[in-house]
Amino acid sequence: MTARRAVTAARSGRRARRRDLRLLPVALGTWAAALVSTAAPGAAPGMAVAGWSAAATVTGLLLVGRSERAVAGRNATRGAPVVIVLVLAAVAAVASGVAAAEPVRARVSDLPIGGGRVLTVDAVVSGKVERSPSGWRFDAVSERAQAGQAVANAAVPIVVRSAERPDGLDLGSSVTISGTAFAAGPGERAVLVVDATASLEVTGAPTGVLAVAAELRSALVAEARSLPQPGGGLVAGMAVGETSGVSEDLDADMKTASLSHLTAVSGANCALIVVIAYGLVAACGARRGVRVATGGVALGAFVVLVTPEPSVVRAAAMAGIAMIALLLGRAGAGVSVLCLAVTVALVLDPWLAGSVGFGLSAAATAALLLFAGPMADRLGRVLPRPLALAVATSLSAQLAVMPLIITIDPRMPVYAVIANMLAAPAAPVATVLGLAACLAAPVPVLASGLSALAWIPCAWVAAIAGTAADLPFSSVPWVPGWGGAVLAALVCAAALAWLTLPVDTARRRWARAVVAVVVGVVTGSALLAGPITRANTPTDWAIVACDVGQGDAVLLRSAGRVALVDTGPDPDALGRCLDRFGVGVVDILVLTHFDLDHRGGVDAVVGRVGAVLHGPVSRGDDQSALAMLGGGGARVIPVAAGVSGTLGDARWRVLWPRERRNGIPAMATPPAESGNDASVVIDIRGGGIPATVLLGDLSEEPQRMLAAGARAIGTVDVVKVAHHGSADQFAELYRRIAPRIALVSVGENDYGHPRREILDVLIGAGAAVARTDRAGSVAVLASGPGPAGALRLWTEHPDGVGPDD
Repeated sequence: MTARRAVTAARSGRRARRRDLRLLPVALGTWAAALVSTAAPGAAPGMAVAGWSAAATVTGLLLVGRSERAVAGRNATRGAPVVIVLVLAAVAAVASGVAAAEPVRARVSDLPIGGGRVLTVDAVVSGKVERSPSGWRFDAVSERAQAGQAVANAAVPIVVRSAERPDGLDLGSSVTISGTAFAAGPGERAVLVVDATASLEVTGAPTGVLAVAAELRSALVAEARSLPQPGGGLVAGMAVGETSGVSEDLDADMKTASLSHLTAVSGANCALIVVIAYGLVAACGARRGVRVATGGVALGAFVVLVTPEPSVVRAAAMAGIAMIALLLGRAGAGVSVLCLAVTVALVLDPWLAGSVGFGLSAAATAALLLFAGPMADRLGRVLPRPLALAVATSLSAQLAVMPLIITIDPRMPVYAVIANMLAAPAAPVATVLGLAACLAAPVPVLASGLSALAWIPCAWVAAIAGTAADLPFSSVPWVPGWGGAVLAALVCAAALAWLTLPVDTARRRWARAVVAVVVGVVTGSALLAGPITRANTPTDWAIVACDVGQGDAVLLRSAGRVALVDTGPDPDALGRCLDRFGVGVVDILVLTHFDLDHRGGVDAVVGRVGAVLHGPVSRGDDQSALAMLGGGGARVIPVAAGVSGTLGDARWRVLWPRERRNGIPAMATPPAESGNDASVVIDIRGGGIPATVLLGDLSEEPQRMLAAGARAIGTVDVVKVAHHGSADQFAELYRRIAPRIALVSVGENDYGHPRREILDVLIGAGAAVARTDRAGSVAVLASGPGPAGALRLWTEHPDGVGPDD
């Protein structure tokens, strides 16, 4: 009887899992429809009409068939046709939502904003304000947008970026932004990306519950700053998703260790809040309906507290649907709940379909539901059951999300599973204690005590991240792009099959073979990549534009002396470039200005720099970077136009920023004059370096002023194009200097860099365009001195020279 019951239970489990998967076609169909309709909104009306018509037709056929079967005494309906109706209805609903929103979105996107025209926007902040490589960014809802005489009064989502964060900027604030803008890409929720290049003014503070939530979050962040770092920076991040206190180094370590999800509000956070509220009411003897209602209220309050941005609303929707299942007494239908959550979320917000965060959440949840249990059973044969369950939970989620992560960062984290296992016990403790500290802000003594307690698990997580990032081979380079994502999906699927399928089956043996082959090839490639890469790298370079992503890092060499102009945003990327081109010591480091995409990689050269040349200094971070370099032994020298010197046998001079009143250089002017338009512009030539000018991030107006002295500059062989190829350029300057080679230091970005306008100007001026996002690192090899000398270009990627978008 026992064996028979076990067989019966196993069959019932398989039937239950099959029933769980019945809504999978609905979720996948809805997702596909959302991707298509948001990427091509012009097709949405047709999709909506076709979907509703097909759904009505199939429903009619089902009703007729039901009547006939009822008369004949047969089953009334079958499952497949019902699923088809649900798919068609969901597709039609998604397309209808996109079609209804498109006319309103078009009124804003059609504003005349090209060519760097100034746009003024009145908006309300709708998402958390967070750090970005160039300062700060946040989601907002535009209420009124004006470009020239054209005005659009429409409520549409936008993304705002700013170098500074004014006081009072928080969720619910009213703001007025003045600056440049460009239309977001197809499939993006935001209609415009607005750069607050002119001004960002807070015109109204948050009100009501949003004001209370902002004050509570601010109090927690302030309290966390007094705690030892780097753990203190995680207190607000792990409690309420506020990452402003997380340092750049800790953020990089968290990403390398695959722990950055702990500072993002997820379904796990929402579920934890619901469980606590539900349990407290249950302990008081309340009925199920009261318990679920209390959990819903607590979940809603938590969403307001941590900012109701799309990712948080999505996580809350997941937990909300789970509560409905609990109320109905069917909490075990895990995959069905997930599919329903995905479908509802996409119908309400079709633009979630292109969100990597949404995909990561769905993939991780599906893996936990489908694979964690079987994997724990398999591992339980060689590991204690609690340890097997911990490994299976972490490993199944990591394998499920890895293909998507590869599209963002083409590295395979080696210690991710171990790091997540070690951090897992600390995460809920940190969340609960940090949240309690946030809510206790009106009682400072209590808030301080709770914050100190929350610091303990946060410090543990920070230590795990730092240790994992510092270990040898902390990450393995992977094939970039969608090709790498497909390869990662194949490997991860094979690994899941190997770890979950029954022993000694053909499919499991094939899966094990795939994992062994691919892991062996990738590991071998990683071990050989360094020597092979260096062997294929030219040694007679004069100029190198390093591939450091969206940022600048340019090497110059004459008579064995090396200058580095800017460091890019990432120390690791800069370090790889320096290693590849054999640079151990940097004789001169030029920091054109202090935006993160130009000085973020400073850590890679501290202690290796002889002298630092820099322009205007305005912020504490600027001074900190210079102090760190000075502490490493570098001489720190402020420069302005007219300053000159030598690099080996080459001669360099500073063309910008101009000197000010009574010979006082620009770095002594008020802080407002620092930044892009105060970039240090260097002209260097001779000693094997072709005539070169590096334009920093200058915009059109200072370029126009610089062009007034273009006779002094003369023609050049090489120009480093200003501001990563933005549209805010003075075309005549490029025509006058007539470069033979134009280097565009650029990476994946939301700005549309490099813009078509400047690419056309460069081509018209006769320049060969080399952009690092396509060519990788680019080297200029000079075969002769002066403008008449022959120049050769070497690119990391074949066929990488060209302006094509």
